[in-house]
Amino acid sequence: MLHLRTSRTQRNSDVVQLGAAVGLHYAGTAARKVFASAERRVELDRERELKTAEAVAERLGNMKGALMKLGQMASYIDESLPAPLRDALSQLQSSAPPMSAELAAEVIRKDLGARPEALFLEWDPDPIAAASIGQVHRAVVLDPLTGQERAVAVKVQYPGVADAVATDLKNADLLGLILQQGFGGLDPADMVTEVKERLTEELDYRLEAANQQRFADHYRGHPFIHVPDVLPTFSGPHVITSELVDGATWQEMMTWPQEARDRVGEVLFRFVFRSLYGMHAFNGDPHPGNYLFHRDGRVTFLDFGLVKHFTDSEMTTFIGMVKAAAYDHDATKFRRILEQAGMLRTGCPAPDAEIGEYFSQFYETVRDDRQITWSSEYSSSIVRHTFDRSSPIAQYATVPKTFVFIQRINLGLYALLGELQATGNYRRIAEELWPFVQGPPSTPMAELEHAWLRDR
Repeated sequence: MLHLRTSRTQRNSDVVQLGAAVGLHYAGTAARKVFASAERRVELDRERELKTAEAVAERLGNMKGALMKLGQMASYIDESLPAPLRDALSQLQSSAPPMSAELAAEVIRKDLGARPEALFLEWDPDPIAAASIGQVHRAVVLDPLTGQERAVAVKVQYPGVADAVATDLKNADLLGLILQQGFGGLDPADMVTEVKERLTEELDYRLEAANQQRFADHYRGHPFIHVPDVLPTFSGPHVITSELVDGATWQEMMTWPQEARDRVGEVLFRFVFRSLYGMHAFNGDPHPGNYLFHRDGRVTFLDFGLVKHFTDSEMTTFIGMVKAAAYDHDATKFRRILEQAGMLRTGCPAPDAEIGEYFSQFYETVRDDRQITWSSEYSSSIVRHTFDRSSPIAQYATVPKTFVFIQRINLGLYALLGELQATGNYRRIAEELWPFVQGPPSTPMAELEHAWLRDR
């Protein structure tokens, strides 16, 4: 049985123990390395990383809540983290120790008025997935709309997780401790602040269900983007029931031929920017555990707890930035938009061209009409550039709240595309999606998508 640690004293103790474990591993090995040979130093580094990885995976995996969410972010955001630490953190992307069947049944009873055995035609008490604030069970229902039996996935929130998250948020700077092992001097304050503000929304499963259904409706009939429908009759504040989808995990998909991985990369890219420009919204939790992959090229998108909705004014700014930087190559106009958006304080002495180059790193892959292959090195360089405060321009740069979220979306997407080593002409794909161009189809998948757009 899972006993969720929710008291602040208990969970503060967990954080202190994790911080102390990481610190002691570093302090101890640093002292011994003074007298170590080169070969022994490598061994000591490996020992340190393995111990730290085990500590992080064990603590965050059992604590659930916000700290586990922060661990998920850290696990895919950069290749420069020590490999064993990334491996341990990557376990948090799709699996965690589950709560007991009885606890899950009690959550369902309180939300929906009856135990799962009474609500569902079939109910599997063993979860098929466990994540940061909830776990998923298989079930079969009688669909109230069609009268047909339907296989469903029932997502159940861990009882007490709201209290756990509230406590974790007071300690969310632990993310800095994790990331600083790969980035000396990194200050991830903006990222941590963004997560603090969004995690509270993720606890409301009614909001998540509404977000998921909005995406499902928007992409209904799409040839390669699929979002499962929600069954509101079997959903509540702490339970979401949606259609059950079987598919390959990220790890399984990564064994497919490169051509198939190229298609996956294109789907992920199109989903991000089709949602941003078409819905003014995006599912802001881009990590591998949120996707299922199908051999016919379709991708199923899961988990809509962290959806960001953008205003028309914000979208006007985003669109103006990409048009000036990547399409018009107008450094002066780009600078003016940056200043108006609050990303660059007025008075920076650097010329427009240097400022344009500094801020337009995110557009590198869509600046020119050419075939590219995404790499982990590129995504890592973007992360480092984002957090590099050594440039004179950086002293005038700020990151408004809205742009923290946009950066998080981009960083997560770029990391995944780099891992896929996806190849394609992403400038032409982007031109299809940019509302100021709306270019012609540039790939076979684009032909299918444009047919879907015409029929909507």
